[in-house]
Amino acid sequence: MAVTDEAIEKIKGMIVSGALRPGDRLPKESELAAELGLSRNSLREAVRALSLIRILDVRQGDGTYVTSLDPQLLLEALSFVVDFHRDDTVLEFLAVRRILEPAATAMAAQRISEQQLDALTAQLDALGAGPSVEELVACDLEFHRGIVRSSGNSVLCSLLDGLSGPTTRARIWRGLTQEDAVSRTLHEHRAILGALRDRDAEAARSWATVHIASVEQWLRSTL
Repeated sequence: MAVTDEAIEKIKGMIVSGALRPGDRLPKESELAAELGLSRNSLREAVRALSLIRILDVRQGDGTYVTSLDPQLLLEALSFVVDFHRDDTVLEFLAVRRILEPAATAMAAQRISEQQLDALTAQLDALGAGPSVEELVACDLEFHRGIVRSSGNSVLCSLLDGLSGPTTRARIWRGLTQEDAVSRTLHEHRAILGALRDRDAEAARSWATVHIASVEQWLRSTL
């Protein structure tokens, strides 16, 4: 194992075991290096790597701290990595979204508040009947983000947020090239919202599946 990898594993071990908790300040560099049996150089490299993936927070002049370890923070790295996808993997991202998002939508049907439902309705109303493709896709992102947030599962929310990049571009492409894509999307949004208002988890799941599968089906036929 490379020296830096060993240093990363040792710091990770301290966090996983509870020796270091969210918000804790790490011991001074010289003390921690001696405690872990590491050189100060390899410790420094490990801290730099762990700060890039939001495990540690290096504050100039104040020291190094364990972050909140909140899923949204930790999964930020996912959206960065996902942006390096190749065009031929977009279908795989859509397939993952088709597995996760309907489940989140069904969960939201049981938890979403009337206030949140009204906010989603206002969002769709503000969009109108003839939005541009860019407006529709931006609304689509916010609409689904709002629903997934209502599922009450922050990990699911962060995962789906991280996967949105490649599928967003596919939806814009579809909107520009498929004749009825805009009207179809608007209809599916209203159907999902109706199922949520009825607290019908299975109908919400089904409409969310249809919504994602229609983009997937179109993309499959064009690649």
